[in-house]
Amino acid sequence: MWKCYLKSSDAFCYKMSSKINQRTEPEAQEERAAKEELNKKITEQKIVVDELSNLKKNRRVYTQQPNSNIFFLADKGETLSACKKDLDNMRKEYQDN
Repeated sequence: MWKCYLKSSDAFCYKMSSKINQRTEPEAQEERAAKEELNKKITEQKIVVDELSNLKKNRRVYTQQPNSNIFFLADKGETLSACKKDLDNMRKEYQDN
């Protein structure tokens, strides 16, 4: 059985060798939706990293506390490295799926 999907103007097809690899349609839709959501988060994180990288030296960076609307002054370098680490983890998760 061959499976195909479209991405932009290209089509990608692969041969399913066993029934173990076959998924039901709802499972495939859920997987695609999760992958699309992760792709959106990766795009957002890329923008955050880019914005932090291009800040002037005299600019301040504030981080939001979890589950609140309170922001605290943070170190730019630490925040940038944490955002880069998050981006790398998201990319690994995206590739694993």
